Formats: sequence, C-alpha cells, structure tokens
Amino acid sequence: MPGRKLYIGNIYCMAKKNHLRDLFGKHGRVQAINMIEGTGYGYVEMNNVAEAINAKKALDGSDFMERVIRVKYADEPLQF
Repeated sequence: MPGRKLYIGNIYCMAKKNHLRDLFGKHGRVQAINMIEGTGYGYVEMNNVAEAINAKKALDGSDFMERVIRVKYADEPLQF
C-alpha cells in the first residue's frame, strides 16, 4: 500500500527544497522535504496518502527544471 512519503529521482542539481515544495504543493499539502541539494534525489512527504497518490500520478515522468523526474513511493523498490 502506498504511503505519504515519495522518492523523487533525477532532480536537477541546482534545484532547492523550495522548488520541490512549489511543485508538489500544487497537488496537496507538503509536510516535509528531505533533500541534500546537488545529489539529484530527495523525499517529499505529503499530508495524506490520497495527496501522495495524486502527486505521483501527476508528476512521475514530468519535466521539472529541464529534467524528467521519477516519482515513486518511498517504500517501493526502485527499478533501473
């Protein structure tokens, strides 16, 4: 079952937490963002599971700062 926490991959190296907050905030309330800037990945925790599902559906494979980002549930195994 999906959770509220999402893994975000392929983030542009110059992206900041506020960029992710703005992007994911369009799909619900963002509770927390964990990201080390410049690493290319991070985690966004949404307010509830429904908002996380909506954000994943809307943003996985979308263009963000000239990069195609990957959005997965944090507990979902990554496939390369």
